[in-house]
Amino acid sequence: MALSNDIVLRPRFKFEVAASNETLLEGFEQTKSSQTEFIVSRIDDHVFIKFPKKNQHFWSPQLHLEINSEDHNKCIVNGLFGPNPTVWTMFMFLHFIVAGLSFGFGIWAYTNATLGSAYSIQLFLTLLMIIIWFVLYFSGRIGRSKGMPEMHKLHAFMKETIRVYR
Repeated sequence: MALSNDIVLRPRFKFEVAASNETLLEGFEQTKSSQTEFIVSRIDDHVFIKFPKKNQHFWSPQLHLEINSEDHNKCIVNGLFGPNPTVWTMFMFLHFIVAGLSFGFGIWAYTNATLGSAYSIQLFLTLLMIIIWFVLYFSGRIGRSKGMPEMHKLHAFMKETIRVYR
C-alpha cells in the first residue's frame, strides 16, 4: 500500500470491485463473527474496522470503508485510515487553539509595534505557537508511522475479506 502524498496524515484510497455492494457488505458482516483479530461494525454502506481495546495503543489506526454501488455487479470502495475519532478530534482542537493563539499574539505584537510599545513578549509568544504547531504536526506524523504496521494489517484484512466474498 503506497501513499500518494507523503504529507497526508489520514491516507485515503479508492478502487472498483466486480461485485455488488450488498455482497461485500454482507461479507464484512459475516467476518464479524468468524474472527477475533478485528472489530468490524457496519452502518448502512459504511464499514469500520479497528483493533480490540486490549490490542490498541494511543496511535492505533482504524479503517473506514464506504462501499457504494456503481452498477448491478460493480461497486466502488472508498477507504480512509485514521486514528481513533477521539484522538483525531483532540488533535484538531489543539491545532485550532494553537493557530488562533498564534494569530491573536501576532495581532497583539503588530498593534504594539504600530503604537510604538514594546512587543518582544508578543512576538516570542507568536513564534512559540508556531513551534508548538510544528511539534503537533510532527507528533501526528510519528503517530502515523507507529501505526503503519497496523494499517497494513487492516488493509490486508480488508483485501482478504473482499477477495473471499467477491
